Amino acid sequence: MIRSMTAYASADADSPLGRLTLELRTVNHRYLEVSLRLPEELRAFEGALRDRIAQRLARGKVDVALRLRPGNGGGTRALRLNEAYLRQLADSALHLSGRFPELSVEFTELLRLPGVVEQVEPDQQELGSVLLALADRALAELGAAREREGAHLGEVMSERLQGIAAQVAAVRAAMPGIRTAQRGKLDALLAEVRDAADPARIEKELVAQLLRLDVDEELDRLDAHVAEAQRVLALSEPVGRRLDFLLQEFNREANTLGSKSVDPRSTQAAVELKVLIEQIREQVQNIE
Repeated sequence: MIRSMTAYASADADSPLGRLTLELRTVNHRYLEVSLRLPEELRAFEGALRDRIAQRLARGKVDVALRLRPGNGGGTRALRLNEAYLRQLADSALHLSGRFPELSVEFTELLRLPGVVEQVEPDQQELGSVLLALADRALAELGAAREREGAHLGEVMSERLQGIAAQVAAVRAAMPGIRTAQRGKLDALLAEVRDAADPARIEKELVAQLLRLDVDEELDRLDAHVAEAQRVLALSEPVGRRLDFLLQEFNREANTLGSKSVDPRSTQAAVELKVLIEQIREQVQNIE
């Protein structure tokens, strides 16, 4: 199945830190390039997130933005009293109470002392599970979007391949008439130079003209390339690089056909082939 490299997806989830929102944007790129923007609290999961993306995507420039909204619809960090520290403070207060009978400490002031109240760090395993599950949801949505766009690109390329096949068929149909017309020209040329004193030049001209008439090999190869491209379009794996290579072969045969042309019909067909090939190439640049 053809997949485009251009798509967008997002997903939300509650986590022990708060509400997480993951956004994925992808555009065409020769290789897989991942750019991550993560909150500082989640930097430890960068490697796992990169691996998850690499498992699902083969090509494209991927921009990943992960946002955290603490306490907004999700969990908040729990608070914990440092009991051991409080006992030390109580013992110190009792020890000093005889010397400072007026000593008193408000509870709220006690809580402000550094170390009395601690934030309980969230369970990293649970947090990692939430984040990777969120990534899986976003990647699934992204994959669906890439497939929808890829299906459209596949239809466009299939139409262009049919156009190439039609041009090849038209040249095949025209070749008998082209050969007949060219044979007439050769006969006229031979009549003009029959009495010439340079038979080598005549032989060279004949060979050149005969070679120009032989385009069956180029037409056969173009038909084979069309069949191969249609087969590749039906594969489930990423096919962008394979199609790009095939297009080079298409272009080579079209150029050869144009260089051998001795008739306006085959010349026009070669031009049309190049246009169709370039239109396919433009689409392939955005295929995974």
